[in-house]
Amino acid sequence: MATLSHDLTIEILRGLSVKDLLRFKCVSKLWCSSIDDPYFIKLHLSHSLKTNTNHSLILRRWGYDFLSVNYDSLKTTQVINPPLTNSRIKILGSCNGLLALIDDKDRIFLWNPSTRKSQVLPSTEIEFSSTSISSAPSTYYGFGYEPISDDYKLVRMVQSHGNNDEYFHSEAKVYSLRSNCWRRIKDVCFYLKFNRKFGFLANNALHWMVFKTPQSDNRNLVGFNLGSEEFRFLELPDFCLDKLFWFGIKAMGGDLCLTATYREINNVVVDVWIMKEYGVKQSWIKSISWNEPHNISDSPVAAPLAFSKNGNKVLFNIAYKWCHLRKRGGKFVWYDLGSQRVENVGNRQIPTSFDVDLFVDSLVPLNSNAQQ
Repeated sequence: MATLSHDLTIEILRGLSVKDLLRFKCVSKLWCSSIDDPYFIKLHLSHSLKTNTNHSLILRRWGYDFLSVNYDSLKTTQVINPPLTNSRIKILGSCNGLLALIDDKDRIFLWNPSTRKSQVLPSTEIEFSSTSISSAPSTYYGFGYEPISDDYKLVRMVQSHGNNDEYFHSEAKVYSLRSNCWRRIKDVCFYLKFNRKFGFLANNALHWMVFKTPQSDNRNLVGFNLGSEEFRFLELPDFCLDKLFWFGIKAMGGDLCLTATYREINNVVVDVWIMKEYGVKQSWIKSISWNEPHNISDSPVAAPLAFSKNGNKVLFNIAYKWCHLRKRGGKFVWYDLGSQRVENVGNRQIPTSFDVDLFVDSLVPLNSNAQQ
């Protein structure tokens, strides 16, 4: 009986799901070593990213429960159990199949839901006295991959104001998965005003909305290059700020994306801008502009998540907030780039309140001492 060559076997295996690959490791020692090989792990991940396959949505309900929703159909859901399930958990970032998580005791860990491996990060102290501050510090996080050093990095920025205007503390640290340690980097030249925010990865940099002065109400876009580990400001497109009630940044299709939501008469308008040439203000292009009937009492927030597999549609997460009830509802819709029509996604298994992150199934490993 004819047998497949090793190269052809690898070509077939790279297109399979992680679930199937983990099962096929039992076929033979050769298959097991091939699937565990770092070259194949990168090959499989690259194929998934290029073909927009093996993607899912990770939904977090109430901080304890996680659901995985198949991205191709948005019909299939699966409950997944994160580590440290007795704690409330937030997602700090998602990159190449790894999730950076933090629990209610400020323990941070990395988790690959596909391989069910997790790793608790070493703790790092905030290097100032808590008795000197008058309120809870602002803490911003970001998680991403740096391809030149082949390293996953987690950024933490902390700022606090003291009991008088003279005291101010700011520090920034970076965790490296390769070295499994934290180190302090150059302090930031901007101000953080919210308790906790999470950055978005695009063009090998993490991005947040910040303020240039403590008194400023105008938010500015800043990026942190994961290679050089330097911050830089990026200019936003020109749009009418006085009509806005929400705008935010995301990463979509590898590019930096800005969503501006505002009200016009009885409709809510959602504009999506994409920076086609990184760092160049003139390269911002308004790629989407559509109206959502404003038929509820509070303002919806629309955030694009990803393109469809064929690139003809964009999936949006529409979140509605009812502050007086302390609840948040939401839904998914497809926006057709050609017809400019919106199609609701129906799935009764999706909860009415959730946080969502885009996720790609991968075999990306953690350190050798990772917990299972």
